[in-house]
Amino acid sequence: MNRTNELPSLSLAETKLQSLPLGSIKPEGWLKNQLKIQANGFTGHLDEHWEDVGPNNGWLGGSGDSWERGPYYLDGLVPLAYLLEDQQLIEKARPWIEWTLNSQREDGSFGPNHLTTVNLECDDNVDMDQQDWWQEIIMLKVLTQYQEATNDERVIPFLIRYFHYLKEAIEKVPLREWAQARGADLLLSIQWLHEKTKDPSLLELAETVRTQTIDWSSIFAKFPYWRKQYEWNHRTHVVNVAMGIKAPAVFFRQTNDVMEKEAVYKGIESLMTYHGQAHGMFSGDEWLSGTHPSQGIELCAVVEYMFSLEQIIRILGDGSFADILEKVAFNALPAAISPTWDSHQYDQQVNQIMCNAAKRPWVNGPDANMFGLEPHFGCCTSNMHQGWPKFVTSLWMSTQDGGLAAISYAPCKVLTTVEKGIGVELTVQSDYPFREHVTIDLSVSKETRFPLNLRIPRWCKAPIIKVNGTRMEVQVENGFACLNQFWSNNDQIELSLPMEVELNERNNSAVSVERGPLVYVLPLGEQWVCVQERERFHDWEIYPKSAWRYALLENAEFKLETGELTSQPFRAETAPIKLMTKGQLISNWVMEKNSAGAPPLNPRPYEKGRAEALELVPYGCARLRIGEFPVIR
Repeated sequence: MNRTNELPSLSLAETKLQSLPLGSIKPEGWLKNQLKIQANGFTGHLDEHWEDVGPNNGWLGGSGDSWERGPYYLDGLVPLAYLLEDQQLIEKARPWIEWTLNSQREDGSFGPNHLTTVNLECDDNVDMDQQDWWQEIIMLKVLTQYQEATNDERVIPFLIRYFHYLKEAIEKVPLREWAQARGADLLLSIQWLHEKTKDPSLLELAETVRTQTIDWSSIFAKFPYWRKQYEWNHRTHVVNVAMGIKAPAVFFRQTNDVMEKEAVYKGIESLMTYHGQAHGMFSGDEWLSGTHPSQGIELCAVVEYMFSLEQIIRILGDGSFADILEKVAFNALPAAISPTWDSHQYDQQVNQIMCNAAKRPWVNGPDANMFGLEPHFGCCTSNMHQGWPKFVTSLWMSTQDGGLAAISYAPCKVLTTVEKGIGVELTVQSDYPFREHVTIDLSVSKETRFPLNLRIPRWCKAPIIKVNGTRMEVQVENGFACLNQFWSNNDQIELSLPMEVELNERNNSAVSVERGPLVYVLPLGEQWVCVQERERFHDWEIYPKSAWRYALLENAEFKLETGELTSQPFRAETAPIKLMTKGQLISNWVMEKNSAGAPPLNPRPYEKGRAEALELVPYGCARLRIGEFPVIR
């Protein structure tokens, strides 16, 4: 992998898939409701109740926070506003966009003055502690999304001027600290602009950025961090790792080095081997923290890993990464946020038996797994908003041969064009992932032939695809089944993705329970105790109201029960789908350091204990839960 300063031949490899512009995909059904709940909670009102993104923020011209929190907030607010076509949210985002566009100085730099200006005419040493590119990198991502949604003619000239400035400035003040770890996010914006303008100087800048970014490809190709980490290191910081996993794929576009591409596969395999958790994430209560189910997983890492996977899918076109994306999105994301989107955790646990202020074997403070406004630290408070909106924008992508590809089957409507500019409207009707069946209705402006690629998850052993009632025989390649035929108005595709219960073996012969993309857990009764009351967005501790020390019986059956899909499916008491099985309380599973200890290798039932019926719900429904079970064999 080329890490020298000698530039390779400058070109940008085509991605296997292409993102549709923000607004081309509109959420429907339960997913639209989820975005509405988000808008009615944190995302729509955070600036009214949290000073860090309030009117005095530096990205609004004030004297408050001028680093990442404003841009982070916008990175979720902007796509949410335009996906919902919510005029109030659009107006809430507008002052931030206007101030940012109007902040550009003559040399091309922008943003709050005291952090961003590099005097290119001056030979004096720059105060490195006062210069950080990271907050601008986030705002660049905001501006590219905003441009796609609005076609605002100011954005592309703004970016051209800024990257012209950056090309010189970055030689004097190279990427460092956070920006050095997260340089791939900067490359995404540079590559985006190059695809719009074909300006070759952008590729020169991209190569400089690549060589200044941490060499994630080498790290993931031969992963050295297989133990739980305890010391500060940007290479083991869980959010940096979640961002960095896409770096080899982003680099690959510039180097065309197949080893970069392979590093993505090797990196994810290593992360899951040494730090993997049942819900598809790798642990990180600040640093990579091993496979123990009571280690924490930071919410920032969840949403950033989702974004990385969305970019990896786009660049490499492999549907297996969409399997991981769905597992994280449908399990880890909703679990860390209250059902009404008015409190959240910094760190969640797979086996989470209480959420309170207590010392745990984590780097993070004692409040890190409480639910609240900004438990432990405010980065997740500002960054959590991008999760669902960016997932929506990645539900479908276009292909290089003029077709479309389904990445996930959550309900949505897609408005786009295919080859020769023919308009296509797809309506995905489903309750996926809570149900197995998906219907896709097509409308085209003119009868035409184009490939429609339907993702077939690896967990699905016997998919059924019908077009207008006729069953289709298809081959699955790279996780997709391709239907390449003429399409007419009112064509309908029916997709059945049978889901089977699978037990995934974990450490100490414990198991997690999976069915399709959902992980199933034992929910505990929850007693929410308010410990900090505010006008809105209070802080809570949660204590269990039921026993947690259950082991599953080795040969117990699982019976599926379905219920109504409510407007908020991620709530334990109204879970739309459940698995009924049997388990037994055990005597040798104890708390350790204020969390559930490791599931015992040889669980011992109480002497006169009896098997009990257990009701398992999707992981994202339960804020207190057991998700990794010992097994009585």
